[in-house]
Amino acid sequence: MAHLKSLREFIEALDAIGEIQHIDAEVDWDLEIGAIIRRSYDLRAPAPLFENITGYTGTGFRVLGAPGALSAPRHRLARIALALGLPHDATGQQIVDVLADARTKPGIPPVVVDRAAAPCKQNVMLGDDIDLFVFPTPKLHGNDGGRYLQTYGMNIAKTPDGSWTNWSINRMMISDKNTLACLIPAPQHLGIIRSKWTEAGEPMPIALAVGVEPGLPWVGGMPIPEGEDETHYLGALFGEGLELVPAETVDLLVPATAEIVVEGHIALDETVSEGPFNEFPGYNATEASPKAVFHVSAITYRDGAIQPTVAAGPPVEEDHTIIGTTSAAEILYLLREAGLPISSAWYNFEAAVHWLTVAVKQDWHETTGLGSHDLIDKIASVIFTGKPSVNAPKILVVEDDIDITNLDEVVWAFATRSHPDVNRGEFHYPPAVSDQLAVYLSPEESHTFMAGKVIYNCLLADLYPQGRRPVKGSFENGWPAEIQRRVLDRWQEYGYR
Repeated sequence: MAHLKSLREFIEALDAIGEIQHIDAEVDWDLEIGAIIRRSYDLRAPAPLFENITGYTGTGFRVLGAPGALSAPRHRLARIALALGLPHDATGQQIVDVLADARTKPGIPPVVVDRAAAPCKQNVMLGDDIDLFVFPTPKLHGNDGGRYLQTYGMNIAKTPDGSWTNWSINRMMISDKNTLACLIPAPQHLGIIRSKWTEAGEPMPIALAVGVEPGLPWVGGMPIPEGEDETHYLGALFGEGLELVPAETVDLLVPATAEIVVEGHIALDETVSEGPFNEFPGYNATEASPKAVFHVSAITYRDGAIQPTVAAGPPVEEDHTIIGTTSAAEILYLLREAGLPISSAWYNFEAAVHWLTVAVKQDWHETTGLGSHDLIDKIASVIFTGKPSVNAPKILVVEDDIDITNLDEVVWAFATRSHPDVNRGEFHYPPAVSDQLAVYLSPEESHTFMAGKVIYNCLLADLYPQGRRPVKGSFENGWPAEIQRRVLDRWQEYGYR
């Protein structure tokens, strides 16, 4: 595994394959940066690195857009693969398998390094010197309620007894020079930890690390179980502990190579208006609401700090790539641990993390003796229990003759293999934990984080005896190997490029 240990190493690796667009022209932090990032998503263009920002010329501060988005077709998943230590041309199945395999290994705890060796300590703001507006944080969308410092960083918090440290991504908007407005949903791990501090009658210590080493945001979006430290899992993935350093004013460890670290406390019961801010379902947000207040007690940062940022919205952006990739890996791990004949799992990013596809081995019927409904009930009992249920409202189950990372094949399988009758082609399940942002939810479902689930049955093995199952009439399956080789060898001779 090629462990890139800083955002800057990640940018260098992307630059080497043509996946960084250096933008030297002056660009305004007020909406222009956000619009460029959105356009780069739509075109699968290289990640924009803004080097000259209106009002911040000469400071050396930069903004990196689309750090975890999709790339051009020749290496579509390069930003994901490189962040997770894989070659830039790794496939989706390879990425998910590596992540799932790391869940079977013992965690490796972080390594605490000396403060003098930590780049994040090059500059320190304390007391009256604290000013969040020092950084060129963009206002991303035209309808946003403010400037969002946290769209791709790590929120770091631990329980009052110190037994569990959680690393997560939840948006934070600048309220004034020394406070942030924070989205902290109660069912999420950050919300669970905050509730423990509230029970103790104390504000919650917190650190926000922006511009962290590239693997961290991916585990921050992964639904690993409550009580497990994401850095230990990432250590298992890379085979070595991450480098952390003590914060200045709170009892937390922060990434040594982070570009910016903001420290402080979440107030017990104080709120401030936050939003609107567009989110991963892909629709324009229109409402603000009271949110928790983060009082800043220190800011440390690197010289010429680089701030990564995400312009959330329609697919495909980082909400979809991070949540989709890592949730699929966790679900794959859990299904395999349950002894089910699962080949892989994948969220097709275009479905905005509303649609999971699970591939089962083609001989599942012979090896298990189950019918499709019974097998799907077993799959449901694993996925709809706990945090993996949040982003799995709709699931397709297919045999692994389908490449589930190829949306064209998934749509074809769904359309041609799932019976339109209820209880033959689709199975409905009682309400389970769900994300609250889906636009089809009722106000009660959104408020309670509970909604019904559905699994679409696209399995064929229990409908046909072996040897008589439908086979896709593809190039690979429909012609003799000799003809296939001849056509491939003569392709340019035919006049094709």
